[in-house]
Amino acid sequence: MPLEAGLLDILACPACHAPLREEQGPETPELVCTGEGCGLAYPVRDDIPVLLVDEARRPA
Repeated sequence: MPLEAGLLDILACPACHAPLREEQGPETPELVCTGEGCGLAYPVRDDIPVLLVDEARRPA
């Protein structure tokens, strides 16, 4: 799931505005919040990040 170069530099968590990092989720690739108290995981579907808090997976 290589995102376009520089995309991660401008994306931020919609909930807490912390930077995001790429990870492979249980079923699909995800962008995971690096914020200490947040940690939400946003799905990437068809190479498009879905940055909606309602669609995010809570940390385990």
